[in-house]
Amino acid sequence: MATRVEDRKENRESLKAALGRQPVVAAVDLGASKVACFIMKSDGVRRVDRTLTTAGVGYVQSRGVKGGSIVNLDEASDAIAQAVERAENVANVSVQGVTVATSGGQLASHRVFGKVSLGARPIADNDLVRAIQAALAQVKLPGRRAAHILPIAWQVDAHGGVRDPRSMFGRSLGVELLVVSVSEAVFQTLGACVERAHLQFEGVVAAPFASGLAALEEDEMDLGSVCIDMGGGSTSAALFAAGSLVHVETVPVGGQHVTADIARGLSTSIAGAERIKTLHGSAIASANEDREMIEAPPRGDDPGAGPVIAPRSLLKGIIAPRVEETLELLRDRLKASGAPVEPGAGIVLTGGASQLAGVREVCVRVFDRPVRLGRPRRVPHLADAASGPAFCAAAGVLQRAAFGPREAVSLKALANAKVRREPLDPRANPVAKAAAWLRENL
Repeated sequence: MATRVEDRKENRESLKAALGRQPVVAAVDLGASKVACFIMKSDGVRRVDRTLTTAGVGYVQSRGVKGGSIVNLDEASDAIAQAVERAENVANVSVQGVTVATSGGQLASHRVFGKVSLGARPIADNDLVRAIQAALAQVKLPGRRAAHILPIAWQVDAHGGVRDPRSMFGRSLGVELLVVSVSEAVFQTLGACVERAHLQFEGVVAAPFASGLAALEEDEMDLGSVCIDMGGGSTSAALFAAGSLVHVETVPVGGQHVTADIARGLSTSIAGAERIKTLHGSAIASANEDREMIEAPPRGDDPGAGPVIAPRSLLKGIIAPRVEETLELLRDRLKASGAPVEPGAGIVLTGGASQLAGVREVCVRVFDRPVRLGRPRRVPHLADAASGPAFCAAAGVLQRAAFGPREAVSLKALANAKVRREPLDPRANPVAKAAAWLRENL
């Protein structure tokens, strides 16, 4: 194992020396089914129509990740290194650091409001910082790390919904912030995993948020929309309203749970169940499914065992309840959270599990809203193999890096919130440390 790590390190160092450093942004989508890397060069951004061109794409089957969490650091770091290396070879650049999109770490969001008094002068950046500090002072996140600190809306006196209050006049300035957090332990593990692949860890992006940035139209964000990211290990949702992210929710059930149900129900292997799900799986009834038979490889290595033969209706009877249960669980959690879902908000499905036949129809029934399948529409020149719903999160990280939205604290600052030039109370939570960074840098 040590030799393989040393060889990989030596190869990466030689590649960096040969290619030199170029200004690039690299996004890694670390999922339970696949690990994807998208690389963007500085000349790949088209500000006229807000689209991107990727310089390189690489993806491999995920290893060492289960249910949205890393369970084997060596295997996960190997998968990241391989995906990045493939993308580097296509782009002909050397990647120094990566931003990771994940739906693991028990994603949670908190909405807080801060308000400060103003003097008889135009609102300046310092006033925005004071309002953000007032809001962050209300947040307590023991054992968690802030991944995003996003202004939802500003308020000048009694006038709400202000996008940018700078240079305006008023007696008071208020801001509503959305703080999206992940488990501190998961954050640290992700950082160690990326560094073991000999890359710099530049922060975490919530996968449903990134998927929404890649798949949603501007009108959908303004009028209200729910982006549901259906991954292998979890299903998560990002709510948008008035052009801003307003809530994030996740449930630890995904496409791999459907595969496991099929493997148990048909007494076949996980690989066989995944193949059957892809070729014949559906969450809704189809014609002649009682008479149509499917074959699955037997579990185990008995050479005399014949294939498992079952009607396709049995497969649908396994898949449909799990998909419906997952979406109902997400719906109930969104209701319980009190998140502001607009009455006319539609739903956009992303993630690899959303491509299963019948999922869209089940989602329409569960949420009673219009549903469409999302793709990374802002990256129009992707190859067919990397342009589906499963690649929205990686594309969204690049979209965020190129066009925003503007966050109160940068990802890099949040990732390095514990590093300070002067002593800080060790009991302070990461948001308090981010507020300290604000005082020094904004």
